[in-house]
Amino acid sequence: MRVYQCEDSLEGVSTAIYRAYEEHAEHRETWIRVDRELMLFGEYIPVETDLERAEKVLRTLRRRFGQEDYQSLCMALVTPHPEKAQAVYQTVVYGLQARPLPGHLLDHQTDSRVLQTYQLSKKAGREYSQLRQFMRFRELQRGILYAENQFTNHVLPYLMVHFADRFPQEDFAIRDIGRGVLGMHPAGGEWYLTDSLELQAALTKAGYSAREMAYEELFCWFCHKIAIRERRNIGLQNQMMPKRFQKYTIEFSKSS
Repeated sequence: MRVYQCEDSLEGVSTAIYRAYEEHAEHRETWIRVDRELMLFGEYIPVETDLERAEKVLRTLRRRFGQEDYQSLCMALVTPHPEKAQAVYQTVVYGLQARPLPGHLLDHQTDSRVLQTYQLSKKAGREYSQLRQFMRFRELQRGILYAENQFTNHVLPYLMVHFADRFPQEDFAIRDIGRGVLGMHPAGGEWYLTDSLELQAALTKAGYSAREMAYEELFCWFCHKIAIRERRNIGLQNQMMPKRFQKYTIEFSKSS
């Protein structure tokens, strides 16, 4: 059994897939892993991320499977599941052999790995969709818009793309608390990710602007005034906005 160990990233897994095909690996006896867990009787092959090779694989996936399925494969790889890379790899192998129509790769859920990839993609996609709605930016004293949350999946790069498209002329930052990663977007520039502890500490310690505090008070008053006490339904509220997001939303954190 051959085990390719690669970086936990889209480019890292794509490079490992390239290597597996380049070296004519027996796909049924080949694994791709992003962790360091040992597998018995495995021949371990370290894979260094190669952006050129990764881009060749990604272009092939977009061309053969279509943009929608390509995005689903990418989304499956942002989950913390230990077998995500293997699931995506075997889904790619299945797709290249079965040749489904673009947009229909993940319909073939009789294959266990395709089903697993679909399930992982749906979980990560659901969190991404929720965070686009529930993310609350707060203005710091220097005019920077800042938001933070505890992400289950590493969807921060996709959130940066989403908000950079909507706030191209704003300085903003989003922090993934659990992973200690910060997404930074300078006004009019390109966004990037950093794990700088100094920068994260500076942002979390910075005070909020007077305008931010005034608007927060006004917004919380508005939420309080439109609420109908007799019709409160905490269960439905938690269903529509999971409790793990509520501590990072102004209307909930201010009312506690």
